[in-house]
Amino acid sequence: FERHGGDVESVQLVGLSAGGAQVTQCRKAYYAVLKDLVDLASLKTQLVTLDDAFKVTNRRVNALDYVVLPRIHNTIKYIQDELDEMEREEFSRLKKVKDVLEEKAAEADKALKAEMLKSAAAAGNSAVQSAASAGAKGDDFDLGDIDIM
Repeated sequence: FERHGGDVESVQLVGLSAGGAQVTQCRKAYYAVLKDLVDLASLKTQLVTLDDAFKVTNRRVNALDYVVLPRIHNTIKYIQDELDEMEREEFSRLKKVKDVLEEKAAEADKALKAEMLKSAAAAGNSAVQSAASAGAKGDDFDLGDIDIM
């Protein structure tokens, strides 16, 4: 309590007859401080909860940055490498098929020329024989120039 100068009224407030007013004033101040203390405790609890949530979020962000994203990047790289390998395999397979088809076409051409040579020899057609013999030597000739009939 504070002592105020030499007032008669101040002195009367300190005495037994007027002491209730000071107690009431102290009680009001106590309840105001108590309310502020409860508000502060509530704020502290909210801040602690918020800090915990921040820590959890920070752990999740770190997990994403250092665990999940590198795994995803490695998976993407693996898939790209596999697709590139499949593309190379498909290219080489198509190249092999093309070579086989070209060989079959060359064999079919050879067989056709041999057949034409046989039929020309049997028919006595000299134009077909000369064209077929030129084809047998590897020279290109045009079948449109040959009269079979």
